[in-house]
Amino acid sequence: MKTLYVRIVLMTILIVLGSGVLSFLLCNFYYQGQLKQYNEQKLMGIATDVVQKYEQFPAIDLHEYLTGVADLNYQLYLVDATGTGTMFGAPFKEMELDPSIVPSVLAGKPYPGVMESQHGPFITGFFENTLANSIGVPLHANGTNYALFLRPNIEGMLGEVRILLAMLLMLTFVISLLFLVIFTRFIVSPIKRLTAATQQIAEGEFDIDLEVARGDEIGELAKHFSKMASELKKLEEMRQEFVSNVSHEIQSPLTSIQGFSQALRTEEMSLEERDAHLAIIEEESRRLSSLSQQLLTLSALDKGGALVRKSSFRLDEQIREVVLMLEWQWREKNLQLDLQLPKVTLDADSNFLHLVWVNLLTNAIKFTPEGGTIALQLEDDGFEVKATVADDGIGIAPHQLARVFERFYIADPSRDRTDRSGSGLGLAIVKKIISLHRGTIEVKSELGVGTAFTIILPRL
Repeated sequence: MKTLYVRIVLMTILIVLGSGVLSFLLCNFYYQGQLKQYNEQKLMGIATDVVQKYEQFPAIDLHEYLTGVADLNYQLYLVDATGTGTMFGAPFKEMELDPSIVPSVLAGKPYPGVMESQHGPFITGFFENTLANSIGVPLHANGTNYALFLRPNIEGMLGEVRILLAMLLMLTFVISLLFLVIFTRFIVSPIKRLTAATQQIAEGEFDIDLEVARGDEIGELAKHFSKMASELKKLEEMRQEFVSNVSHEIQSPLTSIQGFSQALRTEEMSLEERDAHLAIIEEESRRLSSLSQQLLTLSALDKGGALVRKSSFRLDEQIREVVLMLEWQWREKNLQLDLQLPKVTLDADSNFLHLVWVNLLTNAIKFTPEGGTIALQLEDDGFEVKATVADDGIGIAPHQLARVFERFYIADPSRDRTDRSGSGLGLAIVKKIISLHRGTIEVKSELGVGTAFTIILPRL
């Protein structure tokens, strides 16, 4: 399998070669459409001028005159009526010529060889050193008609230039290829480090520092990759903490159940003591069942929005039902409930939102002192529905607000894992349900003053 380094080098070489071929074809197209005719007209003018200059001074020796013209880097071929030809300057490589051409030129008709010679569609045909690829004009000297064929001696005019141009192109290609091979390593090097970092992550190592000091796309990719590795590390730490918390939450009631069960079997006790032990076992079993149900709920919610079954229902009536369901809890603490629940119809998953109100109202009752007040308020502006659950309870410290929605996190500093009143999963479930409804939840709190949870659910 070709590496990215080899692919970039090969692709660049192909691009250079392809660009060269395409440029060559475009130059040929321009030559055939524009320069070829112009070049012939220019050569025809030179040939005509050579003839006119001689005919102005017919006393000049023709052979000496044409030899002088040839010294200016032109190739000339002079043919008389008998077909006898004389070469001036560098010889033509091919002397083949259509038999009708010489008589035609002798009769006074110029021969446009550059346009009529069949040397292919490419510009390289201009450099073909053949008699057919020349200009023929009639010449009258000493009472004799001649046919004079002329073309520039490209080798003599541009020989060194052609060599320099060929060297320039070859050196440019070789040096470009050399630089390409060297500098491509600088492009591929951070990608190799990213590949190695990916392997580290696959092996569970998340402490990665790529140190790619680049401002281009690769630099941005490296920065985002480092950020992803950091987030994965946090996620792994959360996963480990989650497993630890679940193990602790399960182990605690199981230990209680086991201990009191052994006490019931091995100790002599009164009926009242036995009932108390059984009540604790029942409470711990209920707590274990609740924890299991919450974990199953979180697992189901983590699967995404496919579980959301939306239907239209009265949100205000649902909240009232939750208030009535928990009536014995808030009446036991002699709490006052301030309900501002206008008629609101919402298209959402009623079962999931029912869990939201149960969790929020249960927490409000739990952390509001006896005789306190809990306020539930609904607002509907046609675009979104806002629901607020506020209490005047113990409140939450500012540094703990950002973590209240973490799984198993318990914000009340007066409580710890030995307090069996909660698992720390309720608000995590609330947050997940609201997210699945594309809504938001905010919390504001002040120690000793109270806490307010505000939920915003969009209608669209």
